[in-house]
Amino acid sequence: MAKKKRKTGLPPGTLVFTGRKRLEFPNVTLIQYDREGSLQERHAQDAAPLADEGMHVTWYDVRGLHNEELIEELGARYQIHPLVLEDVLDTQQRPKFEEYEGAIFIIIHALTFDAENLKIKTEQVALYAGEGFVLTFQEDEADLFPGVRGRIESSLGRIRKRGADYLAYSLLDNIVDHYYVVLDQMEEVLNQLEEDILANPSRHSKAGIHSLKLQSILLRKSISPLREAIGRLTRSESPVIREDTRIFLRDLYDHTIQVMDTIETFRDVVSGLYDLYLSEISFRMNSVIKVLTIISTIFIPLTFLAGIYGMNFDNMPELHWRYGYFILWGVMVAVGLGLVYLFRVKKWL
Repeated sequence: MAKKKRKTGLPPGTLVFTGRKRLEFPNVTLIQYDREGSLQERHAQDAAPLADEGMHVTWYDVRGLHNEELIEELGARYQIHPLVLEDVLDTQQRPKFEEYEGAIFIIIHALTFDAENLKIKTEQVALYAGEGFVLTFQEDEADLFPGVRGRIESSLGRIRKRGADYLAYSLLDNIVDHYYVVLDQMEEVLNQLEEDILANPSRHSKAGIHSLKLQSILLRKSISPLREAIGRLTRSESPVIREDTRIFLRDLYDHTIQVMDTIETFRDVVSGLYDLYLSEISFRMNSVIKVLTIISTIFIPLTFLAGIYGMNFDNMPELHWRYGYFILWGVMVAVGLGLVYLFRVKKWL
């Protein structure tokens, strides 16, 4: 939150980078293509490459947001509202959709799951699309859209035949599809954790449950507002979105609902795992107490007999019996075996 304080008192639209990661150089990729098969791809580090006119679709992919001048330059080139640029540099935004004159703006979170440390990493991706162009912004240098790039380069599918609105949909769909990968990884961890709890519940199991509970809350915070944002996108009447693209956006909305339902299921499963952990711990504790109780029950009458014949009274006739010691041992063994037999008959052993 320290970076947030830098914006305190500044007017709306002031460009201040609030992220934590600062790359040595921003990575700017420009991809342009048209329906006839023309394709151009260029890269830069210190400034955005100039776009050629006459191409059907232009896609700027900006990775690394610490260069505020670069973001401002792109904003001026595409007449992007200052509030949009402010949200691009503020990497702690919740997913949302906003509509501007001749453009749409979407913030979505890309997710990855570290199965070893049971941590979910979120990265904000801002997408700004207008007639014939799409701009994507992210803080990290990792490429989130290799599949989309491959489809563009190989001219497979519909991307090269459609406009910028379909490219924007494809980029969003690529991120949402990766949610299923994250959910599958979490499901494997949940299944393994359940097996560990049933085999041998430990503090490690308890820590895993707690971590997964926190990550499920983080998932819900990332996906729940996205469902609303995609819903608004499907209902948008912006001229940027063509009619033949809306059916794909509705399918994307269905995917976000499915992801959200799966997350809710995971939250219930995590709660169930905690109950299972407590049940297993209680069962094992009861088993230990049961064994100790049976041992105590067997030795109580034996202790009673030993206590009686351990008293130092003169008038105890059994003390002078020739075989009194052996008789007492026989009685004690018989009592012990009798109790063990009784417990087995009662199925307590």
